[in-house]
Amino acid sequence: MTIDDLTLDATQSIDIKADIGDVFRSVLHRFGEGFTKPPEGELMQMTLEQWPGGRWFRDRGNGIGHLWGHVQVIKPPVLPELSGPLFMSYPALNHIEVKLEQRPGGTHLDFRHRAVGFIDPAHRQGITTGWKHILDAVAQDCSARAAGQLAAYRRHRQVSVGVASL
Repeated sequence: MTIDDLTLDATQSIDIKADIGDVFRSVLHRFGEGFTKPPEGELMQMTLEQWPGGRWFRDRGNGIGHLWGHVQVIKPPVLPELSGPLFMSYPALNHIEVKLEQRPGGTHLDFRHRAVGFIDPAHRQGITTGWKHILDAVAQDCSARAAGQLAAYRRHRQVSVGVASL
């Protein structure tokens, strides 16, 4: 075994046309109760306790569950970090970092997943697709929220214009 067999360092970036606070809230939602399994989108029954030391776990009911990790850092609205075994039920330690930066026209999100341990080749291959699924869901959440806000604004304007013309 080489050091490359025992380590993982994956990064992804995405630009989202939304306020940094909305993106941060969507990230926390998608890591918690909104966490879905790709590609079918099945809910994973995840809980993310949103404070330092908070647990990140999967509750399957009837006393069955999996500890994925703990909140290492939470710094609204720019940085959540999580560490723990995640989905790896073998000797491994993972660190997830999500850095957010407000930019003109939206928010830039940098995602990094690092791990050390006896990493299963199937997990190594699947993480890029899996995390992309989560990041795309964050972007979709923010787009849907923005579209809903725009529609509400337009309805409000129509009512205001209609009342003004009475």
